Amino acid sequence: MRHLTPLLRIFDMGGRSKRPPKNEVNALISFGNMLCYTQCLKQIYHTQLNPTISFLHEPGARRYSLALDLAEVFKPILVDRLIFSLFNKKIIQDTDFRWDINRCLLKESGSKTFAKAWEDRLSETIEHRSLKRKVSYKQLIRLECYKLVAHLIDDKVYKPFKIWW
Repeated sequence: MRHLTPLLRIFDMGGRSKRPPKNEVNALISFGNMLCYTQCLKQIYHTQLNPTISFLHEPGARRYSLALDLAEVFKPILVDRLIFSLFNKKIIQDTDFRWDINRCLLKESGSKTFAKAWEDRLSETIEHRSLKRKVSYKQLIRLECYKLVAHLIDDKVYKPFKIWW
């Protein structure tokens, strides 16, 4: 699973594992996905959407499945890209993880580093193609919620956000 070279520590994902994550990459994916899910839920609350009614995930008694649906659109754009960036820039290190029996978790230092980078990423702006103005990733999530509202109320075709860069 972990490969050490004299100058560079290479993080190897192996395969997706959760509850518990079995390595550093999976620990970051789980943490990042949780932050993405939470941000999507926050943006849903700013609309008239019901977070318990979803179209991809099975509604559950203890989860807001619409936030899971919305997070599917943004996890590759926000979480996966952020993880690659943190590893490539060596911002996240071996010392940011702790190993317990059969699981790998982020230490407090790693959680703070990731959370700060996450907030920075949400504040970054892109030029929105149809609005012709800059919007933050946080605003982009809310705009996606508005597209769902338009689909449900105005019967507009819903086309999920696609990255173009």
